[in-house]
Amino acid sequence: MRARNTSAESENKIHDDETALRFGFRGGLVPGVTIYAYMTVPLVEQFGLEWLERGSMQVKFHQPFYDGDQVLVKAEIDASADPIKVVLTAERDDGTICATALATVNDGSHWLGEPRLTDNVALPSIEARPVPSRDLLAPGTSLGTLNEALSVPDLGTLDKLDERLPIYTGPGAVAHPFTLLALSNQILVRNYKLGPWIHAASDLKNWSAVLNGEEEVAVRGRIAECYERKCHECVVLDLELTVNERLVQQVRHTAIYRPRMNKPV
Repeated sequence: MRARNTSAESENKIHDDETALRFGFRGGLVPGVTIYAYMTVPLVEQFGLEWLERGSMQVKFHQPFYDGDQVLVKAEIDASADPIKVVLTAERDDGTICATALATVNDGSHWLGEPRLTDNVALPSIEARPVPSRDLLAPGTSLGTLNEALSVPDLGTLDKLDERLPIYTGPGAVAHPFTLLALSNQILVRNYKLGPWIHAASDLKNWSAVLNGEEEVAVRGRIAECYERKCHECVVLDLELTVNERLVQQVRHTAIYRPRMNKPV
C-alpha cells in the first residue's frame, strides 16, 4: 500500500514537513499508529476476532515512512506455537525495514501484568497542561483519565487507511485497531503539552473488541518509565482501555517526548 500521513494537520508537528526537516527528516513522519494499522491487516484477514479479542502485538518503529512511500507488510505464521506466533515487518520499496513486530493469537496470558484498574483522575484543561520533564514524568505518576466517544463503524478512519476488511463495517462492526491505539497517543497529549514527539513502540494485549453501539472508551494509566537514550528523552506509559469497566486492551506505550536533532533519514 501507499503510506498516508494521517496526522499532517495534528498538534504534533513532527508530522509537518517544515518542522520534521528541522529534525533532519525528509518530511513529515507517517504516524506510527498508521503503520501499526497497516501491519494488522494480514492478522485480521487471517484470524479476525481471534486476534482482535485475544491477540497481542509488540511493535517497534525503527525508521520513518513518508507520505507516498510504498509499504510492504510481510507476515510469517508459526501455527505450531502455543499461542500462535506471527512475525511481521513493514518495509519500504528499497528493502529498508522500518517497523518490526511479534504478534500472538489466542493468547490468554497476562504478560503485560494483571489488570490494575485505577480510579478516575481529572484531566488538566488544554491550557493548563504542563510541559513534560523528568520530574513530572516520574514512574508511578497517574495520568488524567481520558474518556473518548468512538464511532463504530468509523468510515472516515477506514477511508484514510484504505481499509477494506468487512469486519470494520456493517451492524456487527468492531472498532479498528488504529482507533484504539490512537487513544494511547491521545492520553499522552491530553495530559502534557508536547512539542514535536515520536511514537517509538507499543506492546499491546487485546482482551475484547469495541462494538457498534458502545460509544465511550475510558483510558487510564500511569508513567512506567522515563529515561534518556541516545540524546532522546523517552517516556513509557502503562495503560488500560475499558468500556463500562470491561477490559478492552492493555498497552505499554513508548514515546520520544523530546527528540534530538538528527541527521537526514
